[in-house]
Amino acid sequence: MTDLTIWTLDWVPEGPRGFVRDLRLRWACEEAGLAYTVRTVAFDDRATNHLDQQPFGQVPFLTDGAVETFESGAGLLYLAKKSEALMPRDAAGETATTQWLLAALNSIEMVTVPWWFLRMSGEKDNKLTGWVEMRLNQLEKELAARDWLAADRFTVADLLMADVLRVPDVRAFGSRPATEAYVARVTDRPAFKKAHADQIAHFEAADAARG
Repeated sequence: MTDLTIWTLDWVPEGPRGFVRDLRLRWACEEAGLAYTVRTVAFDDRATNHLDQQPFGQVPFLTDGAVETFESGAGLLYLAKKSEALMPRDAAGETATTQWLLAALNSIEMVTVPWWFLRMSGEKDNKLTGWVEMRLNQLEKELAARDWLAADRFTVADLLMADVLRVPDVRAFGSRPATEAYVARVTDRPAFKKAHADQIAHFEAADAARG
């Protein structure tokens, strides 16, 4: 039995299924061939029931024996150190992979998530739209020039960037063919398909348990 455990919620409504961020860690483990188990914390008490493991009451968090880490980006970096399938071992490749992983979190997701929340709130004049458009256009130029973000091959940076970009609303305006091809290429990988299907099955099984 493996010590590597990915923690997620025991249930979520249908809307976020397929996007809860434990998917990122599942996907990384599938790419790397790392054995793992999935354990849960209660959705109904999520704000208070696991603050010792995640001080903001979020998921995922990851445990591996005595090692505990929260935040999906930190978990991905931890897993990348376990497998060259996720990150090259040469200094240049490792640095490029790390910088693009952080770019996915800090330069793209940091902009798209607040924009999405404002959009969902019904805000008629979403003042973040111009910022999102600028960042996506900048990224489009990068993706038009390469198939992968780092080291001329798939890495954990592509995993995270594609996961950020695959939210349909994020790509719902503007024409960015390189971005569309990139997201399609990365999410066509068998490891993503398995991780996604497993997460959906996990939450569907929980429906019955909740009655």
